Amino acid sequence: MGKPIARQNETDVNKALDVSRRSFIAKAAIGAGAAATVLGTRNVAIGSDTPDTSRPIKIPDEFNLATKTPLKKADFPMTGAEVFARVCKEEGLAALFCCPGNYNVQNAIALEGIPTYSGRHEGSMCHAADAFTRVTGEVAAASGTEGPGFTDMICAIASANAARSPVLVLASNMSLFTEDTEAGIQLQYQQPATEGLKKYGKRLITPGRVHEYAAYAFRQLRSGIPRPVHIDFPSEVYRAQFKSAADLAYYFDKSRYRTDSRPHPDPKDIRAAVELLKRAERPMIVSSNGVFYSRAWEALKALAEKAQIPVVESGATKGQFSDAHPLSANAAPSALVSADVVVLVGQYCMPTIGEFAFGPDAKYIRIDPSPEDIGRNLPIDIGIVSCEKAALEALFNEIPAMKHDAWVAEIAAARKKFEDECDSFYKLGLSYTDAVHPAVIAKELSDFLYRGNIPKEQTTIASGGYGIARYTRRWLRGYRPGQIMNGAYQYGAIGPDVGYSVGVAAAVQNGVGVQAAYKGHPVVCITGDAGFGYTAMEMETLSKYRLPVIVIVYNNNAWGTWTGNRGNSKTLPIHLFQENLRYDKIGEALGAHGEYVTRPEEFRPALERSYQIAAKESRPSVINCQAKKEFWIREQYPPGLLGKVEPGCMSYYH
Repeated sequence: MGKPIARQNETDVNKALDVSRRSFIAKAAIGAGAAATVLGTRNVAIGSDTPDTSRPIKIPDEFNLATKTPLKKADFPMTGAEVFARVCKEEGLAALFCCPGNYNVQNAIALEGIPTYSGRHEGSMCHAADAFTRVTGEVAAASGTEGPGFTDMICAIASANAARSPVLVLASNMSLFTEDTEAGIQLQYQQPATEGLKKYGKRLITPGRVHEYAAYAFRQLRSGIPRPVHIDFPSEVYRAQFKSAADLAYYFDKSRYRTDSRPHPDPKDIRAAVELLKRAERPMIVSSNGVFYSRAWEALKALAEKAQIPVVESGATKGQFSDAHPLSANAAPSALVSADVVVLVGQYCMPTIGEFAFGPDAKYIRIDPSPEDIGRNLPIDIGIVSCEKAALEALFNEIPAMKHDAWVAEIAAARKKFEDECDSFYKLGLSYTDAVHPAVIAKELSDFLYRGNIPKEQTTIASGGYGIARYTRRWLRGYRPGQIMNGAYQYGAIGPDVGYSVGVAAAVQNGVGVQAAYKGHPVVCITGDAGFGYTAMEMETLSKYRLPVIVIVYNNNAWGTWTGNRGNSKTLPIHLFQENLRYDKIGEALGAHGEYVTRPEEFRPALERSYQIAAKESRPSVINCQAKKEFWIREQYPPGLLGKVEPGCMSYYH
C-alpha cells in the first residue's frame, strides 16, 4: 500500500481552467442536422492527437453545406411522411436519433427543422432518444429501417419502457402489397415484437388516416404515465400523396385532438393525507419520475419546506430536489428505516416490499396519475389519483406549517455518517497505487464537478456502468432538475452508456427543456469496460457532431460477473477480457481525445485536460482508467464491490 496522492497542484490547475460559458458556447452551440454551424470552416480537423497527421480525421464539407441549405417546409400537396413530420413539428418533437433507413420519414422530420442526429447503430440511437427525454422532459424520437434496423432497437425500447420515457419509435416496414410473401428482404411483423415494451403501437395501413394516427401517438406520449410509442410505416402510407387537407381523415389541430388538462386530487384524499402527516414524527417524501415529468419541483420544495419533511429521490433521472438542501435525504441511507410515513410521488416503477429501505411499520401515501397502479407491489394507506404537481400544490395549501427538527437532525447525522464512510473508502482507494481504484475516480470526479471552479449545477451526467456505478453514485449529486440521468435503470442493460451520452449531450448542446440554462457545457459519462464495448462506436457520433462528452471508462479487464466464477478455472475465462486494453486509442481513432490512466494521481490531471478540450474544442474524450478486477474482492482489496440502498443517491432499480 502506498501513500495518498498529494493535491498540491489543484489550485494552480483550477486557475488554469478557462471554461467560460461565453467562449464555450461560441464553439459548441450546434444544432443537430446543422452540426457544422460551429464546425465553421471547411475541412475541419477533429484534433491534434489523431493517429495519422498526414490524413487527419475531419468532418466532411457536406456538414457545413447542410447548415447553409434552407429548410424545405412541406405544404400541400404532401406525402404521408410529410404529413406525419408536420404533426411532429407542431407537437414540439425535440430531436430525432437514427441510422439511415426509413428515409422518407427521417428526411421529412429533418426538413421540418427538428434536430436530427445520425449514429452508428439503431440501438444506440434509441438509447440516445431515451436519455434525451430523461434529461429534458421532452419527447424525442428514434428511427430505424425495417427488419434488422428495427430489431436493433428492441433493447433500447425495453429500457425506455422500464424508465417510463416518452420515446417515439419510428420504423419503415416494407409494403402492404408484399405482406406475407417474403418478397425481397427484411419483412417482419413489428408490432408483436414490441408487445409489453410500449404504451401504444400501430402499423399504419390506411394512408388517409396518417394524420389521425400521428395524433394517436402524441396523445399517448403527452398524457398519463409516459412510455414509448411505436409506429411502423409501410410504403403505401409514407409515399401516399395528398393534394389537400380534404384527403385526410380526422384532420384537426392538436388543441382539438388532445387536452393538456390533468387529473386533480380529491379534496377528501388530500385532507386524509394531511391528517396522517400531522400525526407523523418522521415523515419522508420520495420524489421520482412523475415529479420530473409534471415539472413539480417547485411545488415539491414548497411543501417540503412548509411541513419540514425530508425528501429522498428515486427514478430514472435525479436532481429535482437539490442535494444542497438541508432537507435532502439522498445521502442519508441509514435514516430511511426510521421514517414512519412515506409519501411516494410519481414512483412509476414500484418497488416490492423490502426493496426500499423503509421499516415494516411505515405507512404509505402514494400520489400517481394512474388509479389502476396504486396498491401494486406495496400496500398503501392513502392513494391519491392526481397529476403530481396538482397533488403537491393541494397538499401545500391544506397542510399547516410544521416542525420536525429532531428528524431533520437525524437525517443530518445519517448524512454525516454516510459521507464519513465514503471518505474512508476514498482513503483506502488511494492506498492502492498500482491501479486506479473506483473510489478515487468517484471522489476526484465529485471534487472537480462540485468543489472546483465549475458551478455545481452546471454539468449534466450520464451515470452508467455496473461495479463502478456502485462507487460513483455515492459521490454524484444533483442540484437541479435533469442533472443526473440514472443509467440503464430498471431494465439493467449493460452497455447503453455511450449511446445515452449522445442523447444527453444533444439535449445540453441545444439547451432543450430544463437544460436551457446549461446550454453548450461539457457532459460527463461514466461506464465500464464491458459496457463501453457495446456502444463505443458512438464516440464517432459524438466527435462528428462536436458533442463534448468526457467518457470515463472503468477498465478492470472483466465482466462484472467474474467474481462469481473465480473459483472455477474452467468457466472463469467466459467472464474475462484481454488485459490492459486501450479504449483511449479507440476514442482517438474515432476522433476523440484519449487518456490512459494507470495510477491514482493521474486521474485528476487527465480529467482536467479532457474538460479543457471539451470546453475549448467541443471534442469528446475517453479517459481509460486502468483498474484491476480484484478490486471487487473485499477480503483482498477492501471495501470490495459495494452494495446499495434505495431510494437515494445509490438507487438504481426503482
